[in-house]
Amino acid sequence: MNRKYYILALSTVSILTLDQASKFYVDKYVALNDSIEVVKGILNVTHIRNTGAAFGLLSGIPPPLGSYFFISISILALMGILYFLKKIDGELLALGLSLIFGGALGNLIDRVRMGVVIDFIDLYIKSYHWPAFNVADTCITLGAVLSILKFTKKAKRCASHIDHHR
Repeated sequence: MNRKYYILALSTVSILTLDQASKFYVDKYVALNDSIEVVKGILNVTHIRNTGAAFGLLSGIPPPLGSYFFISISILALMGILYFLKKIDGELLALGLSLIFGGALGNLIDRVRMGVVIDFIDLYIKSYHWPAFNVADTCITLGAVLSILKFTKKAKRCASHIDHHR
């Protein structure tokens, strides 16, 4: 089996384990909308239910339409990632796509199971709070950053190669 598929399998299992275990813990031990201070002035665990996408984006779509919409988008994204993974070379890009895949699958599990996603990481400074997120959202973001860095690096190399041959 190709190395990029090992990266996908290991990343997905690791992300799902950490994501679902952390959400299970928060759901079981932190009452909905309650907060537990972890690092004073910076980090709380705050149990919320997110009806939207990552960081609460598009949370205004009424249920159950919102759930169906996000489930459909997630399934399309997962299929797209598998398609691109088949086409690409390079382990860094495979890791980036695998992080996005595992995170999207983690949030999809919540949405299918409950119609919402459990978010709980509450970062803040004074009165400014970043929208609450979870392990899956973190992996999606890291995967997107890695993928963008890899694509921009590749694009710069191609442009440099073209300029060199003029």
